[in-house]
Amino acid sequence: MSVVALASKTLFYEWRKFLPAALAVAFSGLLLLMQAALMFGIFDSASVYVNKSAADLWAGYPGTQTIELGRPIPRDTEMALRMDPDVVRVEPFDWIDGDWRGPASHGSVSVFISGIDPAPDGLMFAHAIPAAMRALLYEPDSVIVDAADLSKLGLPIGSSATLNGHRVRIVAACNGLRALGGVNIVSSIATARRLNTDSGNPDRVAYYVAKLRPGAKPEVVRDRIETAWPQRHFTVWTRAEFAHTAATYWMFETGAGLGFVFFTFIVFLVGTVITSQTLMAAVASHVREYAMLNALGAGHGALRRVVLEQALIVGGFGIVAGAAVCAALIALAHSQNVPIAFDASAALGCGALVLAIALVSGAMAVRTIAHLEPANLLR
Repeated sequence: MSVVALASKTLFYEWRKFLPAALAVAFSGLLLLMQAALMFGIFDSASVYVNKSAADLWAGYPGTQTIELGRPIPRDTEMALRMDPDVVRVEPFDWIDGDWRGPASHGSVSVFISGIDPAPDGLMFAHAIPAAMRALLYEPDSVIVDAADLSKLGLPIGSSATLNGHRVRIVAACNGLRALGGVNIVSSIATARRLNTDSGNPDRVAYYVAKLRPGAKPEVVRDRIETAWPQRHFTVWTRAEFAHTAATYWMFETGAGLGFVFFTFIVFLVGTVITSQTLMAAVASHVREYAMLNALGAGHGALRRVVLEQALIVGGFGIVAGAAVCAALIALAHSQNVPIAFDASAALGCGALVLAIALVSGAMAVRTIAHLEPANLLR
């Protein structure tokens, strides 16, 4: 009988003894998958401005690492973008801090104000705010918020509040506007300028975004613009570059990402210890059978392969079970507006970690039969 057949048959007939190990692997996999989904979801919120918009290029202050660190840039930045033959649309995007004061029971709330072009074909938040809803921003002092933030602001749609000392009204709420670290308030550029408390630069914005003609390569256009304006006081990023820069900043520069990495190590360590102990107990319960196989001529190497094969099968079951539960939890999280994001690379990475837990646990369980002797049959 082959190693694979022996390992699978043992698991099939003695599944109750290996079930605790399989559940331990499944739980470890579930923790890793959910942690990865939450991590990517939370840090993707840092680039929500980029990911939810249709712009191909972003122009901002040199050295800006995330939207929140933007500073006003010269107005000739818009001209620099428009002069490139591959740029078909340019629009300003203003980002400023705000102080929201609604009901007395909620006190003051620090918010982020995003001033956008409310045109139906506007670039900013094109993937989050429908054209009909954008048109509502033409009304002076009107704002749109994320539906999940209404309770934090303490007001329903149609209510008014004070923002930076000006009266504003919530005209709509939609999904996909939640930002990392605060509440995102979307208004028109005209309203944002009235809300801007920096009287020294009332007409200057923090960013300009551009849409390219179909087929144009953002990297080529970016390099061409920066070469044509050597004395510029702005930097141009592609959509992918700016989104990656923002997520990386929040992940590593703020220290939050290191916390997730440390927690991943803890999950791996605990999962390995628990799984190895349950596997060792299952292997120890079959020590007489392994001793008999050894007496019949099966070498220690073959028996080790049986244990490792069992560990791999247990790991495979754990991945499937953990993924099934994780899918249900992710669906529940989406329904509750919890920031969740996942992709194939993250799933493969978590799967590899779960298999590593199973293999390391199997290697530790191998010690149970390391000094096996046929004399065990006489005990």
